[in-house]
Amino acid sequence: MQAVLLAGGLGTRLRSVVSDRPKPMALIGDKPFMEYVVLELVRHGVDSIIFAVGYKGSMVEEYFKDGSAWGIQVSYAYEEELLGTAGAIKNAGSQIQSDRFLVLNADTFYRIDYSRLMELGKERDLDMALVLREVPDVSRYGQAVLKDGWLTSFNEKTEEKRRGTINGGIYLLRRDLLDEIPEGKVSLEQEMIPKWLSEGKKLGGLVSGGYFIDIGIPEDYYRFAEDVRRGEVNLW
Repeated sequence: MQAVLLAGGLGTRLRSVVSDRPKPMALIGDKPFMEYVVLELVRHGVDSIIFAVGYKGSMVEEYFKDGSAWGIQVSYAYEEELLGTAGAIKNAGSQIQSDRFLVLNADTFYRIDYSRLMELGKERDLDMALVLREVPDVSRYGQAVLKDGWLTSFNEKTEEKRRGTINGGIYLLRRDLLDEIPEGKVSLEQEMIPKWLSEGKKLGGLVSGGYFIDIGIPEDYYRFAEDVRRGEVNLW
């Protein structure tokens, strides 16, 4: 199984604590955050990773090299300018060989059942499968709704404060969808997923209550470091 790790963002909100490296390379002890993401993928059978990199991307390549230290194949897709999530996937397209491949944000650690996600994609012949997570207040986000495993709405804004499901940021895509992403800066979440949903593409997913953290702000970066220190996140 192949995965694309989106690591090309500038990470401006984390600059106060991590100014010398890309956000996913922020150190947790003596290891970069993204190594935890990589090890979680390897643990679930991913054997090839494409790092979609931009800002100081050479630091990612210097650390992970060819991936042999983790028993995987690694390649790199460099962005000369910010391309957005879908644009970054498109930019990595020539290196994607799997009929279906995973896409993840490299600054997010999310424990899910990858085998179930892949089975869902195969059983329903989905064009795209998404992982959703439940939150206490969907009004802070755009709500994503599943009905019998099928995605019925995405990024739907609501002012009502209530529990619901939102995008968890892990996707399983059919390779054919790459042809439908235009060149340049394109958002997967704001442009392509709503477009595919309106066109009747086969989009489905599952809800996962596994451990989740996005280190986009200093508070969550420190929280993850503390969770690692206490043994709540242990991959070795």
